[in-house]
Amino acid sequence: MKQRIVFMGTPEYAAINLRALLDAGHQVVGVFTQPDKPKGRGGKISMPEAKVLAQKYGIPVFQPDRIRRDGVEDLKNLAPDLCITAAFGQILSEELLAIPSLGTVNVHASLLPKYRGSAPVNWAIIMGETLTGVTTMLTDKGIDTGDILLQQEVPILPGETAGELTRRLAIEGAALLTKTLDCMAHGNCPRTPQDEKNMSYYPYLTKETGKIDWQQSARTIVDLVRGLNPWPYAHTFSPLGTIKIMRARVEVYEGNEAPGTVLQSDPRQGMLIKAADDAVRVEKLQAPSCKVMAAKDYLCGHEIGTGMRFE
Repeated sequence: MKQRIVFMGTPEYAAINLRALLDAGHQVVGVFTQPDKPKGRGGKISMPEAKVLAQKYGIPVFQPDRIRRDGVEDLKNLAPDLCITAAFGQILSEELLAIPSLGTVNVHASLLPKYRGSAPVNWAIIMGETLTGVTTMLTDKGIDTGDILLQQEVPILPGETAGELTRRLAIEGAALLTKTLDCMAHGNCPRTPQDEKNMSYYPYLTKETGKIDWQQSARTIVDLVRGLNPWPYAHTFSPLGTIKIMRARVEVYEGNEAPGTVLQSDPRQGMLIKAADDAVRVEKLQAPSCKVMAAKDYLCGHEIGTGMRFE
């Protein structure tokens, strides 16, 4: 008899894992996801990717504001043998964790115990890592503290953004999830307690996280830009208003101008800004009241003077 699985997840990362379960023939009897939310400048209501996929397959969808308060009875009624979470966005209570007889497996986008928390992909890039991975683990009452089942290392590519890396990790995680369930079914899945001495935890991302400090190294700033794309984006304050920087790279520079000084600014060469050591070549940006565009294109119609200081 197939196990009754309840899946909990919200964004594309979750949908990729859900599809892997369905493609492997697992019985998903319900999907819990976050409520629909307005998206974009127009505020159009958008459904989570996991919900869209679940509806396509005719799977019942539940969208409680707080699953700990509003989802307990629904989960009990589904009578799951196993729950699986992947970027769900809500913390499960001990009452919820006690419902599935086989427990709850989480697909976490880091090599636990490093980078616990809600934004492991972003923080791994921001902190300058070149290697990350995915972990399947048994969820307990802590935040990403449960026993490790399986892990898969994944290199972080040069210049890769958090959005690009998240998609690659979702694909790797989906394969690892199906492998984990196969191991569990055969009774030979390893289970390893996490080493708390090697633990690291990083907080939620906020818009404040994206403030660029030009007193930092060019590499640190570029890693921030990469790690906060596609949200909330790194940003800097200029005399023209707040500018979001979507793409940037380090450029060697030996001048002694003050950090934040605009070194180049023209449609042919683009924009170059001094950091504490080298300089940051801005490749893509969004200025106030403008769409996202290449820095060179923006400078065709807007003037940012050489020598101007970004705060």
